[in-house]
Amino acid sequence: MNFIKLLLLSSIFLAFFACQESKKDKIIRLVKEWQGKEIVFPANMTFTIYGKDTIDYKIPQSDYKILVYVDSIGCTSCKLQLPKWKEFICKLDSSANKEIPVLFFFQPKDKKEIQFILKRDKFNYPVCLDTENGLDRENHFSSLQTFQTFLLDKENRVVAIGNPIHNTGVKSFTLNRL
Repeated sequence: MNFIKLLLLSSIFLAFFACQESKKDKIIRLVKEWQGKEIVFPANMTFTIYGKDTIDYKIPQSDYKILVYVDSIGCTSCKLQLPKWKEFICKLDSSANKEIPVLFFFQPKDKKEIQFILKRDKFNYPVCLDTENGLDRENHFSSLQTFQTFLLDKENRVVAIGNPIHNTGVKSFTLNRL
């Protein structure tokens, strides 16, 4: 009887581990899932400067745009790296010879923390504090930070996935593509 229980438990463990998706397979699946997918923006978006001063900002029509979604999980300041984004945006604008909109959507757990980080880093670009989490509700983003930054085409379809601040390959691809 013990042998049968052991065999049954072993079979359950083997089946469980055999069904686990490898990290590589998960990345491949997520890239395929998101490639060409249209990003839907919520109807009621409010953009601010420094997370405080509301501005009249409409997402510009352009051949390309970059969407940066930041959820409330983990170290917000570590994920943002706003000084690096400022450098990248300048490089992007000069290499593309036109302005490429970079859209920042923050789903903050602490609005004051985001405001402090924006002010501290003198990040005076429009950002959307998505306190209702409308962007994620519309699109169901992955919880993996790697899959929360997108290069979009003029129809808001995903051309590339990845954060150019955290990944030099994505950075090179983005700068060369535009």
